[in-house]
Amino acid sequence: MSEKRRVMLKLSGEALAGDLKKGLCEENILEVAKEVKEAWDNGVEIAIVIGGGNFWRGRQNQNFDRVKSDQIGMLATVMNCLCVSEYFRTVGMKTAVFGSFEIPGIMPIFDKDNVMKALCEEHKVVFFAGGTGHPYFSTDTGIALRAIEIGADSILMAKNVDGVYDSDPVKNPDAKKFDTISLKEVITKQLGFMDLTAAALCLENRMPIAIFSLKEPGAITRALNGDIKGGTTVTV
Repeated sequence: MSEKRRVMLKLSGEALAGDLKKGLCEENILEVAKEVKEAWDNGVEIAIVIGGGNFWRGRQNQNFDRVKSDQIGMLATVMNCLCVSEYFRTVGMKTAVFGSFEIPGIMPIFDKDNVMKALCEEHKVVFFAGGTGHPYFSTDTGIALRAIEIGADSILMAKNVDGVYDSDPVKNPDAKKFDTISLKEVITKQLGFMDLTAAALCLENRMPIAIFSLKEPGAITRALNGDIKGGTTVTV
């Protein structure tokens, strides 16, 4: 019997909002939940981080103090994790939410022993909310940190685009897509699919990454099971 896969899945908050652009689209979340469940039923150990862009997008108010703005973003990820984890339960999965900070009665703080028990022994889909818990760090850095801490095999990033390009494919119709690219190249070329702090952390700890489109039917299930055809593999 092959060894179990353990993966860190990043979901875009904006993608989960769908055509609504803001908030959460129930139809989109349920589609994601059904795809995750297929891999979960196959025994894949799954941890999830969700961005907060559907509620609060970066420093969208330039008059805000940067620290306060980032704290609002952290709380947006908490709302997303609590909500999406409940949708996951409605389709038959067991879930647990852990945060980079504690909210008494709502969310316990990250503790590796408790997380690994939930993930491995209780076979729960584990959600990590609140990023790193500190301002000036993006959700990407939180993903990299947690993936390394739990010993994930890889980071899977489900985005609105289907991979890594040499420039923004929305602005440049001639942008070149990479099927495979190294983390060293990502850092050298400063490609924007994740921030450089997170990329450097993944490189140092040899954490491979895969990027694929959330819009492609069945893509999440395939990626969780180890197949990211059509996306980009970022090697170490």
